Amino acid sequence: MSTRSAPIRTTDFAEWKRRHRKISVLTAYDATMARLLDRAGIDAILVGDSLGMVIMGYQTTLAVTLDAVVHHTRAVRNGAKRALVIADMPFLTYQTGVDDAVRNAGRLLQEGGASAVKLEGGRGVADVVARLVEIGIPVMGHVGLTPQSVHQLGGYRRVGSSPEEMERVIEDARILERAGAFSVVLESIPSEVAKTISGELTIPTIGIGAGPHCDGQVLVSYDAFGLYDEFVPSFVKRYAELGSAMVKATEQYIAEVQDGRFPAPPEKKR
Repeated sequence: MSTRSAPIRTTDFAEWKRRHRKISVLTAYDATMARLLDRAGIDAILVGDSLGMVIMGYQTTLAVTLDAVVHHTRAVRNGAKRALVIADMPFLTYQTGVDDAVRNAGRLLQEGGASAVKLEGGRGVADVVARLVEIGIPVMGHVGLTPQSVHQLGGYRRVGSSPEEMERVIEDARILERAGAFSVVLESIPSEVAKTISGELTIPTIGIGAGPHCDGQVLVSYDAFGLYDEFVPSFVKRYAELGSAMVKATEQYIAEVQDGRFPAPPEKKR
């Protein structure tokens, strides 16, 4: 449990990188989960568009709307008082132009209460990142496996194994740093590629399926806590099995309701 009470800022990420202090990030989508993660001392909470899969039951993140992320970000902000709250920018909220990106990112901060936004891509979104940073909106980048490009990539697969892909991922990370991103997520890339990027950039790298050499790690909380079992990536570590515990608790509740043990009958007065 953290003893720090001051809110975490994006500038703390840069300081932690200089001090070789690892950064911990988990996703959350509601106030209760955010409050618990905050109490435990998590550094940052990502309101990921992964909510489309673990909350809304979609097969990909592509159907997630800006309104949905604003809604869940506001809930997370209501629960998290200390952790840095970062909101994902959904598909087609920034790819359609700089003006759209500014407007939509502004909503995530103004209406959702986020302290920063995250968007996917490298050279193709550099102008968007630069403009957002220019007007005061902190941006976390995301390279490697970019789920919003799942159809173009041919599925959820490791990226950066071929020399061409490796060079592209490394250069995309460099471009994001030059554009002003305060951090960059490296997803599903070889560990040695992540090590190269982390050693070269002055901004922190946050890994997910990218090995131990990143400056921090992020996991989808529903994966980490055993709440989502439709698909579990091979790199995920289960820190709890809350899903099976909830099933057992529900079965007990059902049994007690059906046989009259809940609610217990009132005690007779003597």
